Amino acid sequence: MSDKGLYDHLYEKFFQSRDKAKGYDFQEATTGSVPPPTVAFSERLRWWTWDRWRRRKKIRDERDRRLEEIIRLKKPPQQ
Repeated sequence: MSDKGLYDHLYEKFFQSRDKAKGYDFQEATTGSVPPPTVAFSERLRWWTWDRWRRRKKIRDERDRRLEEIIRLKKPPQQ
């Protein structure tokens, strides 16, 4: 059995180049499959639906809720 972990080669590569690193390399995509967030609706989605404005509002509300969560992560907790 190998004593090397799953990501040891990546840590080793990081420690070798950490003095000359300038930040995250956004050109390299993360590995793995992460599904995009979804919004569930009570009715099946059809292109001719009359309640398009309700669906758009629900999508915007969900987007705003997720943004608020991200902003809350950046702010330190108030005491």
